[in-house]
Order: sequence, then C-alpha cells, then structure tokens
Amino acid sequence: MNPLLRSIPAALIAAFVPFLTLAADRCAAQEVRVDDALAPLCEKHGVPALGAAVLVDGELAAIGVAGVRKVGDDAAVTVDDLWHLGSCTKAMTATLLARRVEAGELTFATTVADALPDLRDGMHASARAITVSQLLRHRAGLPNIPPQPLWMELFRYDGTDREARVEVAKEMLGVEVEAEPGARYLYSNAGYMIAGAIAERLGDDDWQALMRAQLFAPLHMTGVGFGMPGREGEVAQPWGHVKVGERQVPRFGDNPSPLGPAGTVHATLRDWAKFARLHLGVAPKKDEQPLLRDATLRVLHTPEAGEDYALGWSVARRGWAPGPILTHAGSNTMWYCVAWLAPEIDFAVLVTCNSGDGAAACDAVAGAMIRKFCP
Repeated sequence: MNPLLRSIPAALIAAFVPFLTLAADRCAAQEVRVDDALAPLCEKHGVPALGAAVLVDGELAAIGVAGVRKVGDDAAVTVDDLWHLGSCTKAMTATLLARRVEAGELTFATTVADALPDLRDGMHASARAITVSQLLRHRAGLPNIPPQPLWMELFRYDGTDREARVEVAKEMLGVEVEAEPGARYLYSNAGYMIAGAIAERLGDDDWQALMRAQLFAPLHMTGVGFGMPGREGEVAQPWGHVKVGERQVPRFGDNPSPLGPAGTVHATLRDWAKFARLHLGVAPKKDEQPLLRDATLRVLHTPEAGEDYALGWSVARRGWAPGPILTHAGSNTMWYCVAWLAPEIDFAVLVTCNSGDGAAACDAVAGAMIRKFCP
C-alpha cells in the first residue's frame, strides 16, 4: 500500500459550474440540499461519489451528496454516510494538543525531550530541541514517514497503536534530523505521529480515545471514527477507489492505524462541519462556549513569517474572502477531500470524494459552492 500522500490543496477552478436544479436562499437559517449540483460533476470527472457541506455565518447552510458508494454496486451515497478525511485529520490532532495547552499541561514551545522524558537519553542531539509547534507546522526537520522497514511493520504491528507511536518516536528522534528544527518546511506525517504520542503521554490514553473524549464529544460529533468506514464485504458505507486506466476500482484499505494522528479520521459531512465551526470561532451550541479561546485559534491559524502552513492548516489568500483562508486536502490514495475556511466571514466549504483521483472534482464542487454561497 502506498504511504499517505502529501496533502497540498489544489487550486480552485476559475469558472463557475452551473447549478442545474438548485433553488436556494443564501440564508444560513435553512439548510439547502445541493445533490443536483453534484451529480453532473460526478459524471464529468468520472468519480464514484461526491459530498459537500457549506457553512454561512457559522451555520450549516447547504449539504448534499451524489453518486454511488461502490463502483459495480447500485447503493447510492446518503447525506449521513461516512467519508475518509485523510490529512484533514491533522487539524484535529493540532486542536487536541491545543486543548492540552489551554489546560496548562504543556506549551507549543515544549520540546520532545521534555514531553517524552523516558526517550530523552536515546534521542539524537539534533532532535531533542524539536518543539510541539514545529511538529505541527512540519518544521521539525523530520521526513514524511518512518523508514521503510518500520513503516511496513506498522501494517502488522503486534502491539497497540499507542505502543507503535512510541516506536516511531524512538526511531525518528534517535537519528540526526534532515534539517535543523525550525529551519525549513518538511511535510511529515511521522511528525504528527510523534505529536500523537505526546498527547497520549499527557492523557494516559490512546489518541483515538482522547480524540473522542476531548474533541468529538464536546463538539457533539457522533458520526465519526477511524480508518476505513464500514466493513469489507459490505456496502453499508462508501468504499474508496483508485483509478486504473480509465476505470475506478474499489479498494477497502487504509494506511496503518498507528498513523492515525496524521490522517485516519472518517466522519459524516455534518460532523466534519461541526469541527469546521470550531475553527470559525463558533460555539458548538448557542448556550455553550467555544472549545478554544480566540487567542489559541490565532496561534493554530498563523504560520511562521514567510511560510504558508500553520498548525494543521495551510493558509492562503483568495479574492472571494477577506483575510487569511484556512485550507487542507486529505487523501490516503483511495479517498480525497478538501476544506476551505474563511474565519473572518464565518464561511466554509467542505468537499469529499470516495476516489483518490478526486482532486479536480472536489475543486470543481468547491468553486461552485463558493460562487453560490459566499457572502
């Protein structure tokens, strides 16, 4: 199985995609179904299925799906189906660490030597000063994935995911880093695995349990999980697909489970939208406080000078919104998704596809949704 793809959001298409039978207000008070807008894009781009959710004024304004769960099967996707989010998980892991920062358990400047003290003696001198912030910004000087022998072992690891992440930390921090920490951007899924190990050390539980207790539950995200949605041999949830020639071939698989903090969350569109609302600065419910303080969100959303990656988010500028835009794509080579958030206007577009070849289709959907719904 191929390693997790480096997630770099593709450019939005410039041309507006017509909305066939879509009739909608631009009012956030009432959800609009956009299934009919997605169906022709599935056909045009040759992907099995697409899903989209739009937030206006911080509330879910539009949602829709089109296509089939699995090529060769008639089961249609539904608005309650689960979608693999790949590297869009990274913003969630960064958020989990931010909650521990707000609780006073560490800071973004905490080093791996201090966060994982039992591993300190085995760390290479060049790695000991790596900070939590550098792990989350891809500025730790670490390579993308663990060395190939360890990477392959993770697919059949005998211990727990938590133990596997400790092994990754030992291996990756025990050798000289590829670049001086903080010196330059090196996209690293392994760095997020180490960040997950730090979260597990603080919470004395595995990353999956911490995500459920400290992020998903407070945000009322119930349609969420890890790894491939559904079960092999069934079509109760969408399957991933790879493109072979001109055909979309169903695949049931994922990257190894210990990679979780870097990219194994799956969720419904509605629940992914609940997470996006957090990063728009909107409370989970009207009578609740936002999960993170504004100052913490600013840290998560602000890249280093001259860089365009913050903590779990790429940061860009686009003419359709004032201020910085948060964006990320995710893929495990069998699924694809992309998120675009404009916090200054409380607007977001989330798009999913059950094919690793879905970048162009997702960008087409995102462009269309932005044209239709952006204030």
